[in-house]
Amino acid sequence: MTQPRYRKLKTANHLQRLMQWHYASARYLRMGRPLAWVSSGAPVEILRAMGVATVYPENYTALCGAQRQAVGLCEAAEAQGYSPDLCSYARTSLGSILDGKGAPMHGLPRPDLIVACNNICGTVVKWFEAAAAHYQSPLLVLDAPFLHDGLQPSTLSYVVAQLEEMVRFVERTTHHRLDAVQLEETVRLANECTELWGEIRALCKSRPSPLNAPDLFVNMAPIVVLRGTHSAVRFYRRLKAEVEQRVRDGVGAIPDEKHRLLWDNIAIWYRLYGFYNLFVDYKACFVADTYTGAWSQTLPPGDGLQGIAAAYATIFLNQSLEYRAALMVRLISEYGVDGFVMHVNRSCKPYSLGQYAIRRAVMERTGMPGLLIEADMCDARSYAEEAVRTRVQAFMESLAEA
Repeated sequence: MTQPRYRKLKTANHLQRLMQWHYASARYLRMGRPLAWVSSGAPVEILRAMGVATVYPENYTALCGAQRQAVGLCEAAEAQGYSPDLCSYARTSLGSILDGKGAPMHGLPRPDLIVACNNICGTVVKWFEAAAAHYQSPLLVLDAPFLHDGLQPSTLSYVVAQLEEMVRFVERTTHHRLDAVQLEETVRLANECTELWGEIRALCKSRPSPLNAPDLFVNMAPIVVLRGTHSAVRFYRRLKAEVEQRVRDGVGAIPDEKHRLLWDNIAIWYRLYGFYNLFVDYKACFVADTYTGAWSQTLPPGDGLQGIAAAYATIFLNQSLEYRAALMVRLISEYGVDGFVMHVNRSCKPYSLGQYAIRRAVMERTGMPGLLIEADMCDARSYAEEAVRTRVQAFMESLAEA
C-alpha cells in the first residue's frame, strides 16, 4: 500500500469548525457589538478589550486564495481600474467588496470601523482607505516607524501615543470605553496563545519533524484572527498535545524524512499542497519558516499600552534586512536545516524586496544552498508550473548530491 504524502492532523476538523464559527459570528452572532476590519499588524488586543468584534481581510483573502477564488475577484477589481501590479490580497479584497456574489461567504460583513497599521506594508493603508471610502466607515491608520537599528525610546514613545489615539478613536466611534482589567486578561490570553504557537513550532526541531509547511500555514489562522481569546488558547492546547504525541511516537509529517528545509515568505495559497508535494517527492520537509513565527511575539504583561507598542513596533517586516538574515541563520542552526527556499512573491514587495541580498548573506554565513521561486501568494496567473517544477528538481538533485 502506497504511503500518503501527508499525515493529516486530527485537529484539522476542529480547526475548520473554529474558523467557520469565527466568520459566522462576525456576520450573525455579534450580539450588537461593533465590527472592525483590522490589518494583521494592528493591536487587536485593544479592540477586544473595548468590546469590538474583529475580522482580518488578509486572512479572508488567503482563504479565497486557498479556495482558488482569488483570480476571479482580482479580475473584478481590475475591471474597476485597479492595477494588476497591486498586491493580490488587496485586489482580492476589493473584488469581494465590488462583487460579493462571487466571493466565499459573499465577502466580509460591512465594517463599523477600520484599523490599519503600516508596520507590515504601505499597500494595506491605501487598500483599507479604499474600503473605508466604499463603506463610509471611520478609518484609523497607525504609524509604526521602520526600525533600522532596533527599537529606540523615542520610537516607542511615538507608537504609544499612536495607541492612545487609537483608544480615543474607538471611544468616539463606538462609545465603548477601554476596560483596563479586560485589557490585562486579553493580553494574558494573547501571550498564552503565542507561547503555545511558539512551542508547537519548536517541536519541529525533532527528527523527523512532526509538521510540514502546509501544517504550519493552515494552523496559523487562529493566532491571527482569534489571538487574545479563550477559543484560540483551547485550540493550540489541543494541537500541541497532538504534535507532542507525534514526537513521542517518532511520527513525521511526511514519510521517511530525508532533507530539512526553511521557507521564507507567504505561502502560495492556491498551490499549498501541490507546490510542497514537489519537495515531498524528494522526502524533503519544511521544518521552519519566517512567516508563521511573526505571531509568536509576546506582549510584556502589566505594561499596558507600552508593552503592546513595543511588540507591534518590532514586527518582522518592520525591521532591517540584517535582522531578517540573522533570523534565517538562527533558524537554520536551531532546526538542523539543509537548505532554504525563498518565495519571490510578486504581490508582497516589503517581504520580497531584498531577498536576493538576504539569500547571499545567509548562504555566505551558513554554507547552505538557497532557491528562489517566483510566484504570487493569491494570483494563480503568476504561477508557471513547469518552470517551478524544473527549478525545484534541479535544487533538490543538487542537495541530494551535496
